[in-house]
Amino acid sequence: MGRHGYLVSLIMVGFIIKGVVIQSFTAKAVLKVATHGRDVVLTCSSTTTDWLKDGIPILENSTELNLGPEADDPRGVYKCTDSDSVQVYFRMCQNCIELDAATISGIVVADVIATVFLAIAVYCITSQESGRHLRGETGEAPLCSSG
Repeated sequence: MGRHGYLVSLIMVGFIIKGVVIQSFTAKAVLKVATHGRDVVLTCSSTTTDWLKDGIPILENSTELNLGPEADDPRGVYKCTDSDSVQVYFRMCQNCIELDAATISGIVVADVIATVFLAIAVYCITSQESGRHLRGETGEAPLCSSG
């Protein structure tokens, strides 16, 4: 039984080594997207790198591909040698303002307060008695008047 245990262990070690060797040859390169300053940069972990954009080869042989400023909207499906493709999509706005929840709620509260003040002002102006009474051409009170 001792020899059989060694034989089983030897077979298991052989399969493990074979699996590691096969995986090292079939491992895919990793494609990372990062921003350096305002530029969008793709980095490929492969040593020999050929780049594709939307399936069309790009004449760039370094492990980094600079896509330019993010404001130029560098969209497309990019792929480096032996990697999965990555879709890059930027929707940039040149003069955008980012609003958070506190800002939006402040705007809503200010709008409600302004509307209430406007309603009070309209009520005060329209409810004032004018002090003059309407009379007809003959000096009589109008028909709808009670007095």
